[in-house]
Amino acid sequence: MMKLTLIQDQAIQALMAGIVGAETFDRVFAGIRFDEIEGTMLYAFARHEEAASDIEDSYSSHIAAVASRVLNKPVDVVVVMPKVLQ
Repeated sequence: MMKLTLIQDQAIQALMAGIVGAETFDRVFAGIRFDEIEGTMLYAFARHEEAASDIEDSYSSHIAAVASRVLNKPVDVVVVMPKVLQ
């Protein structure tokens, strides 16, 4: 298991903001933290359950592609949990 650095977390966020646009990013991704990678699974924490579910259902393939580029390793699965489970 590898913890992401602040720079890696923010790089993924910045690239996702570029993909989804500022308004959607602020509405859906506000407060997200890309936390760690284990094998090909990326774990992230969103501000609440609804946001976590929306991000995982609607944006996980985009996040996986972006994270693979930033981390220079394959990311196949993105798991987004609410921060209360952190």
